[in-house]
Amino acid sequence: MKTVPERLAALRAAMVQAGCDAYIMPSSDPHSSEYAPGHYTAWEYFSGFSCENANLVVTADDAAMWVDGRFFGAADTALAGTGIASMHMGVKGVPTLTEWLGEKLSAGKVLGYTAETMPVMQCRKLNDLCQKQGAKLADLPLVDQVWVEDRPALPSTPAWLLDLSYAGKSPADKLALLRGKLAAQNCTAMLVTKLDSLAWLLNLRASDVESTPYALAFCYVDMDTAVLFTNTNRISAETLQQLADAGVKTGEYMGMAAYLTAGTAQQTVLVDPASLNAALDNALRSNSLYTVVEGADPIAMLKAVKNETELACTRSAHLVDGAAMVRFQMELEQRLSKGETLRETDIDTILHKYRSSAQKFITESFSTIAAWGPNAAMMHYAPKVGADAEIQPKGYLLVDSGATYYDGTTDITRTYAVGPLTEEEKLAYTRVLRCHIDVAMAVWREGATGGELDMLARQPLWRHMLDYRCGTGHGVSHVGAVHEGPQSLRPHSNVAFVPGMVITDEPGIYEEGHIGIRIENELVCVEAGESEYGKYLRFEPITFVPIDVSCVLLDELTREEKQWLNHYHAQVLEKLSPLLNETEVEWLRTKCAAI
Repeated sequence: MKTVPERLAALRAAMVQAGCDAYIMPSSDPHSSEYAPGHYTAWEYFSGFSCENANLVVTADDAAMWVDGRFFGAADTALAGTGIASMHMGVKGVPTLTEWLGEKLSAGKVLGYTAETMPVMQCRKLNDLCQKQGAKLADLPLVDQVWVEDRPALPSTPAWLLDLSYAGKSPADKLALLRGKLAAQNCTAMLVTKLDSLAWLLNLRASDVESTPYALAFCYVDMDTAVLFTNTNRISAETLQQLADAGVKTGEYMGMAAYLTAGTAQQTVLVDPASLNAALDNALRSNSLYTVVEGADPIAMLKAVKNETELACTRSAHLVDGAAMVRFQMELEQRLSKGETLRETDIDTILHKYRSSAQKFITESFSTIAAWGPNAAMMHYAPKVGADAEIQPKGYLLVDSGATYYDGTTDITRTYAVGPLTEEEKLAYTRVLRCHIDVAMAVWREGATGGELDMLARQPLWRHMLDYRCGTGHGVSHVGAVHEGPQSLRPHSNVAFVPGMVITDEPGIYEEGHIGIRIENELVCVEAGESEYGKYLRFEPITFVPIDVSCVLLDELTREEKQWLNHYHAQVLEKLSPLLNETEVEWLRTKCAAI
């Protein structure tokens, strides 16, 4: 297998042949997915570094990769010696992608890209830059030419429909809802390009994306027709009939562009530029019968507000997951107390054993992050066999994990004390716990945004001029992606919370090379009541797993915070006990004892 420098050399040779001076590879697939199938991960192939938010640029003499704050440390380590500079997004003094390219591109230069995997909004920004510099932006298939060694094939796993008992609404019901939203915007058609939107719309599931039960597919919807574009060979006759009964026709995955250019009816087509790729945008605009309207994907809000069936199912899935977490922690403690050597990668093995034994288990919802000691300071640390740390009897072990079951998707982080702690380590943990509790206890007037609520989480850290370089929480799909919008707990989120939205509550402390702590539950937004001042909302937990209190400085907690923690643990014991045996219940009772 070629080394990273050898792969870059091959790409540069192809660039010379094509008359290309710089080539850009965003961390994207044709759907602007957060997690792309291996076939589309060119930025990882040419850099040797895997992450979800990056841009790799290669020129004749230089190469650089931009990553966000979750990956600074990991990128610095992985890219050392490759000839690729690690660029920290948003850090003062580090040139932005546009600034860096502006220095490299001059009149007559060519910036190459792959239209199929280039988000149209990013493509437009790059085109504006090229015009300003007198350079040219060109769709060049250099990735396909160069990446021929061990390139994963396009995935085509069996596709199926989520049963109505889990989904709550049929594909026909959801198509009717979407058409109503389109009519309200004076649109007659829509390109559904995001995998999570399509999965929700048609209840379609597969295993094309690692740890995410989605099928690579597009869908064209107008007022009379819905056409699913995917590899139809992997769809059973029964599922095809179910789709047909819902008024859904099928076409092949690569056929959507041709379908658009061949359209013979006038349509006002809604597209979401945040998930549309440049190739489909070109095809759509080449047909003069289409009037293109750009706007937010209306499916995003439809699926973000979970229906009663989805909420009931996801609550059930979290209880099963909570029982698995109890069994995991019991085994972890037993093995460590015996002095057994455990490494970070052993954690995923133990978790998988307990989760996969559940009847409705499908897959882990993401690769388990098990990080001991200073490794936990890297927010998306990925332990590898042979390069993982031994869990030593001191400090903390951070475990961020989750699973997707037929009735829901889970995401939970617990930080465990695995040995003696310093007062500094206890104080850091206590502050993170206070951040977590402040969000969990929040009550707010209807209309408050995720950005406003995010501030609540940071107060216990901001008071000491501390912070974390990520959001406090993200939405979670129902039997789908572990990250879902449009709601989030992030400083710049302007989406207001409404009842039925699910969000994670996961503040943390990350001091590189020193300590990493995170505590995460999933919460659901519910009504809190109404007064003369308006309607009020609050959160309820749907994750029920004990929080380690052995490392809490109790004097640092307020009376209300202690009450919340005791009430939460009483709920954990009540809800999980029916799923556990007598020994497990007694262990849990100790962990949930009131403070």
